[in-house]
Amino acid sequence: MTLSEFSLAGKVALVTGAGRGLGLEIANLLVKAGACVIWAKPGTA
Repeated sequence: MTLSEFSLAGKVALVTGAGRGLGLEIANLLVKAGACVIWAKPGTA
């Protein structure tokens, strides 16, 4: 399955640790798949 075949349009995802590394990459892929992403990273309030 390619990313173009995978749609998360209308879905919401909460990604913790999205400030860098794996969390950041996962959040970016979810956005590319059409999800509305809530980015959570340490030090933000």
